Amino acid sequence: MIRAIVAAALLGWSAPVLAQAFDPATAPTAPDYAKAESWAARPGQEGVAATVPQGASGLAKAPKVDVFYVHPTTFSSATAWNQDLGDAETNRRTDGSVIARQAAIFNGCCRVFAPRYRQAVGRAVFQLDGAGRPAFDLAYSDVERAFDDYLKRDNHGRPFILVGHSQGAWHIAQLLERRIDGTPLAKRMVAAYVVGINLLEGDFGTRYKALRPCDRPAQTGCVIGWNTVLPTMVRAPAAAMMSKNYVAKYGDTPGKRALCINPLTFDRARPAASREASKGAVPGEAGAGPVLPLRKGLVAVRCEDDGYLVAKPDPALDMKPLMGGSMHFHDMGLFYADIRANAAQRIAAFVKVSK
Repeated sequence: MIRAIVAAALLGWSAPVLAQAFDPATAPTAPDYAKAESWAARPGQEGVAATVPQGASGLAKAPKVDVFYVHPTTFSSATAWNQDLGDAETNRRTDGSVIARQAAIFNGCCRVFAPRYRQAVGRAVFQLDGAGRPAFDLAYSDVERAFDDYLKRDNHGRPFILVGHSQGAWHIAQLLERRIDGTPLAKRMVAAYVVGINLLEGDFGTRYKALRPCDRPAQTGCVIGWNTVLPTMVRAPAAAMMSKNYVAKYGDTPGKRALCINPLTFDRARPAASREASKGAVPGEAGAGPVLPLRKGLVAVRCEDDGYLVAKPDPALDMKPLMGGSMHFHDMGLFYADIRANAAQRIAAFVKVSK
């Protein structure tokens, strides 16, 4: 479903693709997750994952839950399919943008583990039916090995939350299918936030045999997802593509629309929320730079019937959309304090049931 990322294929954009075929023999060296440099954040080397913007709750003290976070695409190249972890410029871009603005959301509840990985280049999304797919598969292999390393060396039976955005969400979706669904690990998973790709409602019961969407804000062991767009975005072509892909895979059965959990309510019975419900967004650009103080009460959202989260952010947030009206870069920043509070709520419910 990576082809359905709003910021790319769903908008019908064209982009240059790499001329050369993917060649595993030329892939960057695989990271060794026993080494500190293979992690953007982990306990003892939190770095910018310890960022707490003004207006957010404080850092967790002695947290009992972990977050395994996989970052979105931050690598661009005209020649390489996958990032070399020695690429210091891309690592700085990753840290200053998404580690500080996404992974750090969870430092109020949890220890944060954020692996570096041989992420696929952004333009690979346009070739997922060809050379781009092995680039994504290579990236996923790193994510799975990082998760295994985390389980072996750091988890010690602790509950955990899985989080990914965009390409990172694609890898988390794979991890849920391969390592969590129907396994004993599912009992330790508080929740999974799979944001910025189109998981479909029909994936549950087909791709995922046991896992289900989160219907309520304190529900645990379940999956959360949304894709944020402005009211001006023309969504019909994207919805038609989702439906076509679903029918080709599963047949003409219910479940063709994207999963949309409203991140202001986290309640499927409350698909709409006014701006008063917003606990705090990170204003400004989603790139590197200081994380500005949170602004609350400045965005209203609604999960529409086609599965998209339609947002109405106040211009005071100074958040620029992508072409066509996608708010893909702001999928998490718009709801910073809301996600932070929801993670704590789910953990409280998980701990209460586990006693």
